[in-house]
Amino acid sequence: MVSDELWERVEPLLPVRPASRTGPKPLPDRQVVQPILVVLVTGIGWEDLPQELGFGSGMTCWRRLRNWQAAGVVEWLHEVLLAELNAAGQIDWSRACGDTSHLRVERGHGHGAEPR
Repeated sequence: MVSDELWERVEPLLPVRPASRTGPKPLPDRQVVQPILVVLVTGIGWEDLPQELGFGSGMTCWRRLRNWQAAGVVEWLHEVLLAELNAAGQIDWSRACGDTSHLRVERGHGHGAEPR
């Protein structure tokens, strides 16, 4: 499951959820991190998360991840961990691949021929 070391790094980055006065008590954040990691690493569907492992529903995990992404937590955690791994010499950058598919390109500022 989520190690104490990982949790100590992740927990301070998570937004505080307001206490709900109605409905069932939400799963603790730490209990939701593990199934999120399982989905992200294995690629299984949210609905295929094994309930017998105490993961809660896939929809609950998906919503929590969506909220954390919207709050910038996932991007920040990724940047922090990459910086620490790089500083420790734990990243082989010769095997790295950059994905710029989400970057906006302004017309007329790139290299190469202009469209006619």
